[in-house]
This record gives sequence, structure tokens and C-alpha cells, in this order.
Amino acid sequence: MANAQSSNPIRFGAPLDVSEGQWFKGHAELHRAGVHRAYGQGISGTGHEGVDSIVLSGGYVDDVYGEDEITYTGEGSRDRDTGRLYADQTMASPGNAGLLLNEALGHPVRVIRGLKIRGKKRRRATGGYEYCGLFRVADHWMTIGKEGFRVCQFKLLRLAPGEKPTPQPISPLDGEDTSLEEQVRLTVERERRIRDSAVVRQVKEMYDNTCQICNLRLEVSPGGEAYSEAAHIQALGKPHNGPDKVWNVLCLCPNCHVLFDRGALQLTDALDVLDGLTQRFIGALNATKEHQIRLDCVRQHRARWADRLHDPDQE
Repeated sequence: MANAQSSNPIRFGAPLDVSEGQWFKGHAELHRAGVHRAYGQGISGTGHEGVDSIVLSGGYVDDVYGEDEITYTGEGSRDRDTGRLYADQTMASPGNAGLLLNEALGHPVRVIRGLKIRGKKRRRATGGYEYCGLFRVADHWMTIGKEGFRVCQFKLLRLAPGEKPTPQPISPLDGEDTSLEEQVRLTVERERRIRDSAVVRQVKEMYDNTCQICNLRLEVSPGGEAYSEAAHIQALGKPHNGPDKVWNVLCLCPNCHVLFDRGALQLTDALDVLDGLTQRFIGALNATKEHQIRLDCVRQHRARWADRLHDPDQE
């Protein structure tokens, strides 16, 4: 249905002759009324123009749908048959980059809500669709979702009648004057880079690049140099806002890092390592006396997975 979308150009703002709360049977009616151009898709827009409308259809378990505030998970890496994520999302995806552009330039987003969402695997709106009005993209972040993969999320706030969102910087650079569009590009590029800092290097040196969980030291050169990765216990950035401090960082091998970041490995208050999926004891964390890990960070990491997604297929 690509032609159906391309036949209507992107148009920001309220649809003509459509009122909030108006009901539509399906995507065909939404398209004909100019409410949602992207026939059969959740996001209508591109990374270089912005997003003019989205459909809330219950496709992502990390979504939170309120009347005036929405936590919306962006697009990408979801299997259309099973409804599950199979890889990390990225801000470079066209729809996600488009929502970043909306935040930067102040473009409003039309929000449509699917009604009577049904299906354990592929979710469908069996009760039609409701036009909910205009929202602004107020914030964005990357986080590990309940399914164990990294997701892009956006905070959407309802606009009052006649209210227009204002452009806002999303990636300010000290001492540089960059356009809002350039800030979006830099944000997408930065999301691809691996974080590094003096704190990270200090923790790696403290353990000579040996994993604190499995005690594996990956030698990668004839001279005996080894590779390790730094895992922040309380994750950096929004929405978790963990500090880049020695007491919030672990030195891990790549395997343990992936499992820890996704809650498949967790720590107790006694710094024992648990299988996050079964809660079985694995072993004690290797932590030196100089490495005083903060328990509040450990508890925050553990609490993130307290309501881990329950798999109905296991019943």
C-alpha cells in the first residue's frame, strides 16, 4: 500500500472535518479522511520530514497509554507474525528519526487509538479506531524494554485547543551553534557510539579486563591485551538517569554484559549473581574492597525487571 501513503503528502495539524473522539472502522477510512496516511502502518512519516500521525495499537508491551500523556515505543525489530521483538531498535529508523525531528521542530502529531485490542501474538484493533487529537513530542530516550531488547521511547503530551508546540533543542553542543535538524542527526549518530569515560577505563583497569561475573578474560592480542565492556548497573540516560561513577559500573565480558543489561542476570543485595529469568543462584560477584558498589543502584536495576513480561504461551 505504498502508493496509498505517497498519494497524500505529509500534513501536520488537525485533519479537516474530523473531530476528536470520531470513530473509524479501519485504516482505509482513516486514510480517506486524511487522519493517517500510512495505510496499515503505525507511524506515518519520514526521518527527513517528520511524523504527522501515529496509531496506538498495543503492539509494544512497554507502551503506556494515558488520556493526556503517552509513553510511545517507536518502530522496528518486531516480528509481524509473533508480535515480539527480535533485536534492538535504533533511532536511525525513519519513523523514530521523524519523531525526533518533531520534537526538535515543534511539529504536532495526530494520535489515533485502536479499540478493543485482541490477540496474544499479533495484536489487532477489533473495535475500530478513535481519533484522539493532537499531541507534541516532549521527550525521548532509549531503554531496555520488558522483552529484553533496547527500545526507542517518546513522551507525548496532549495539546490544548489552539496550542502549538514550540521547537526545542534535543542535542545541544557546548560552544557550537547547530540547527535543530543537525541536532537530530547528531543524536542519531551518538546513539550508535559506545560510551567511554575515565570511570569506565578505571573499572576495567581495576579488574584487568576480567569479567566480574564469569571470570573470563578475553585476550585479543599476542601481547596479552584483553577486551572487556563496562556495564552501568543503573543505566545511563533517560529514563533511568544512572550516574557515571565507579560504584555504578561493572567490568563484564560481552556475553555477561548483554545478559545483565537485559535483566537476564541480576544482583542481590549481597552481590550474589542470579539468573534473572529463573531467580536461581549462579555465583558470587567478584568485587574488590576498593570497588564499593552502591546498593541503591543494584536495587534499581533489579526493580526494573520485577514485573518481567509473562509469556502466555508457557501456560
